[in-house]
Amino acid sequence: MSARKSLITPSAAAKESEKAVAEEVRKDYERRREERRSTEAQWTLNACFLAGRQFVEIDPMFEVKETLPEYVWQERQVYNHIAPIVETRLAKLSAVRPVMSVRPASSSDDDLKTANASTKILSAVTARLETDNVITRATMWGQLTGSAFYKVTWEGGDGGEVRITAVSPYEIYPDSLYAAGLDEVRSLIHARAVPVSEIAELYGADVPPEDIEFAAPERAAFSALPDLVMTRKHDCAMLIERYERPTAAKPDGELIIVAGDRVLYSGALPYRNGTDGSRTFPFVRQNTLESPGAFFGTSMIERVIPVQRAYNAVKNRKHEFMNRICCGVLAVEDGAVDTDELETDGLRPGSVIVYRQGSQAPRMLDQGNVPAVFTAEEARLEEEFNTITGVSDIMRSSFVPSNADSGKAIQLLIDQDDTRLSITSDLIRAAVRDIAKMVLRLYKQFASSARLTKCVGEDGSVEIIKWKGSDIGECDVVYDTVAEAAAGRSGKQSRLIELLQLGLLNDEDGKLGAATRHKLLNLFGYGSWETAAELQSLHEEKADRENLAAVSGEIGDADEIDSHDLHIRSHTRFMLCDDFEKAVSAHPELKDRMLRHIRSHKVAQSLALKAEAGNAE
Repeated sequence: MSARKSLITPSAAAKESEKAVAEEVRKDYERRREERRSTEAQWTLNACFLAGRQFVEIDPMFEVKETLPEYVWQERQVYNHIAPIVETRLAKLSAVRPVMSVRPASSSDDDLKTANASTKILSAVTARLETDNVITRATMWGQLTGSAFYKVTWEGGDGGEVRITAVSPYEIYPDSLYAAGLDEVRSLIHARAVPVSEIAELYGADVPPEDIEFAAPERAAFSALPDLVMTRKHDCAMLIERYERPTAAKPDGELIIVAGDRVLYSGALPYRNGTDGSRTFPFVRQNTLESPGAFFGTSMIERVIPVQRAYNAVKNRKHEFMNRICCGVLAVEDGAVDTDELETDGLRPGSVIVYRQGSQAPRMLDQGNVPAVFTAEEARLEEEFNTITGVSDIMRSSFVPSNADSGKAIQLLIDQDDTRLSITSDLIRAAVRDIAKMVLRLYKQFASSARLTKCVGEDGSVEIIKWKGSDIGECDVVYDTVAEAAAGRSGKQSRLIELLQLGLLNDEDGKLGAATRHKLLNLFGYGSWETAAELQSLHEEKADRENLAAVSGEIGDADEIDSHDLHIRSHTRFMLCDDFEKAVSAHPELKDRMLRHIRSHKVAQSLALKAEAGNAE
């Protein structure tokens, strides 16, 4: 042993050590993969039932195999209720897009300003990163397997950006399948197939390609047949990232990235994305339904598979009975006829049956009618689909019960359907909140230079704020359920109706102004419902053009055809905005010019009112 060590050069020793580390990480990955075989088998079964391959089951070796019919004549059609149920749940959950806000650490002015700036930064960043699409992809994974993950990383240096990606649970391997959450996981592996060209570009290392089996719903749905060849990737290598939580021996944790027999990175956890600047995993878990004592959640598909099996069996047996009634079953005396010919051709219309003289003629057996128990069981199973999945007929088929004869009753039924999805909705909101915290902490860590971000102000105007990482404090991120409910079109319309009923949109005379009425029609989709509303829009556009013309000194007095009240309101709003103050600093005469124009509107309005009063007399 000592003689062999003396012959190894330092570079060879380093390569040998690197190879040993890579081998240890790969063995750890294979061990965790083997421990998770039963869980992956359930995911595969879920994907098969979602794709319509429902005559499959899990064998004792945790392989999904096709089941064979007991008789060749058995009906084996699939009546897939799982796919529309999943689609309906996804449609309902697509409305769960929580609005994040940052709560100040104290009531001091500095903390209030920091929280306000952090909220604007978070809103602008999440919009730019298109987090809604990422949440949609993760929710799809969650509906299939019961769990989905988000990976929040930083790309680039000081001028880089946060990246949020949806990660399949097929790629996540915790050190314990019985951890209640990521906080109880000490080590986590993220393993995925990556093209070798991408590995060379990212890490500058040449790694030989491997034959990697697809670990995705495509494989799960189409690999159920025993004789089907697995789909493989031939130009990729397995990139394994093992994250170790900080310990006393390793206070900053550890990250090892391995591909093939190469160690691409070995060092501390790169991100201070935990509480109080601590380092932790860059992942957020989102379960569909929590499973006590298990790391991965439960999919609704898993619960409804027995009902789907029973439903397929009932429908197929019912159709077999109907086939017997339609085609008939012949009773033939032995040796009376050519049974082979009769079995092949059946009883064709106009056919002549020759039977042996002295024997009994073939006769049709009475099959009766389809038993009512089939129909009753079919209806009971359809109701059980609704009970287990929380997807009612209103959600799945847009069917309103006949006894719901009022809008409030219908809305109550819709609210009840939403309540049945509230557990999954709350888990999505909690995951998005954790993502928001990580996003702010990464910007605080890496964004050291000043940045300009365009965001929407409290009055709806677009503003540009200048900020850097030090402007983000240790604030608590919360989600505003009221703002989330009002973010959608229906939410806005419902609240506008409430405001109208309370009279909060009326002017000082207690009436609904023309401009307000026009905006309400626009929000309800009836912007051009009447000519008056269309004229209001034209007057608003003319007033906006006059505001822009005033900056260059091209505005004159009011026109006779102007709607003076609307023009006065538009010009006043323009003079109160920040852009007007900036324009006045460059053109000091602009303020007097605008005031003179507004006075001309007031004079014209007064003359029009006097003329109208004279005509009335």
